[in-house]
Amino acid sequence: MDLRYFINQCAEANELKRVKAEVDWNLEISHVSKLTEEKKGPALLFENVKGYYSPVFTGAFATTKRLAIMLGLPHHLSMCESAQAWMKKTITSEGLIKAKEVKDGPVLENILTGDKVDLNMFPVPKFFPLDGGRYIGTMVFVVLRDPETGETNLGTYRMQMLDNKTCGVQILPGKRGERIMKKYAKMGKKMPAAAVIGCDPLIFMAGTLMHKGANDFDITGTVRGQPAEFLMAPLTGLPIPAGAEIVLEGEIDPANFRQEGPFAEYTGYYTDELHKPILKPALEVKQILHRNNPVLWATGQGRPVTDVHMLLAFTRTATLWTELEKMKIPGVQSVCVLPESAGRFWAVVSIKQAYPGHSRQVADAVIGSNTGSYGIKGVITVDEDIMADDLQRVFWALSCRYDPLRGTELIKRGRSTPLDPALDPNSDKLTTSRILMDACIPYEWKQKPVEARMDEETLAKIRGRWAEYGID
Repeated sequence: MDLRYFINQCAEANELKRVKAEVDWNLEISHVSKLTEEKKGPALLFENVKGYYSPVFTGAFATTKRLAIMLGLPHHLSMCESAQAWMKKTITSEGLIKAKEVKDGPVLENILTGDKVDLNMFPVPKFFPLDGGRYIGTMVFVVLRDPETGETNLGTYRMQMLDNKTCGVQILPGKRGERIMKKYAKMGKKMPAAAVIGCDPLIFMAGTLMHKGANDFDITGTVRGQPAEFLMAPLTGLPIPAGAEIVLEGEIDPANFRQEGPFAEYTGYYTDELHKPILKPALEVKQILHRNNPVLWATGQGRPVTDVHMLLAFTRTATLWTELEKMKIPGVQSVCVLPESAGRFWAVVSIKQAYPGHSRQVADAVIGSNTGSYGIKGVITVDEDIMADDLQRVFWALSCRYDPLRGTELIKRGRSTPLDPALDPNSDKLTTSRILMDACIPYEWKQKPVEARMDEETLAKIRGRWAEYGID
């Protein structure tokens, strides 16, 4: 189970286009990908990048069908349905399928050290005109080990190619990667790190999720139904997927940050790096591992919706739903962190109300969860007849069931992401206000609005005769 297997699965499902025309790494790859993703087109494998021999793969998660393919689920499932399936498989750490360590794998087909370490060997794209450079890590996770607990962390951080042997790594304040890095700083040591580019998409996805009590390789195997295979990287001794395409091994010096950025973020905007230099941790690459003819897995970002927004929406939907389930909040029917909200900022929950105040309890639980406490600035609750990812019906509820005075609560202060362009650039950008919007019909109303519904007997009749109507 690796990236190539997923690419072949996409091809078999008519979800892949092999681009054989020559394309330039400088803007052309990213722009073709962006236009294709916005039209919900296929994933793209660029096989002829100008000046390079190896391909670039983009658009992995841009449709719900490809998300389902990645998860090994029926291809017709919606975002909510796929996230629910993930939640049910990972709700408990019991019955985990433990990962298996192996001594060899395709990633060891080429091992480059010393003068042979040169990041320019890969067809690294430049995505947008104002970007600070070429970004080798957009679909990447960085493996770190906590020096105190020995636990490993797979963190997703963008990585700019600063020179032929160094990558900037955007480890944001408060993230687990920063907490680990501070421990190395206190010890006066550099932090070993291994950046993985191209692997089983499930491992990458697991690296973006929080699963307390289980490691990401075990979660991957549990969802797959068979053990994930990893090996210890020869230089750093960190666990990496045996079938990875590219691994950059090296060290991050907590005392030596370098200028990184700007980069067109998933919000569709640039951050403050566009106006002032910001120093970030940097990975000093000491060794490169790669398969023969390695596939560089990449994603452009910019305004929603692209494949990265689908990925963010899915992972946050899955973790939020899992947390609500563990809280034993009754009545939750479906959950969705909307990809249209950059996969982060707005959540919708559908509930079957059982008592007055139930819908407010659910909204409060979202904000109180680990997932909802970071970045979410709007929660919408809707009744059970509306799926959380059905925006057409959600807006119907906001129009015809929601009363702004009755259904709105404002929260002045909550944890935010510094990547949110809506926050005052002169502030610390670490806090945001929040809004809860109750679009449910109040449970306690004695007289509720009567919905216009179709006749079930007539519906059954016309479904049986549908072919006669000649309507496709």
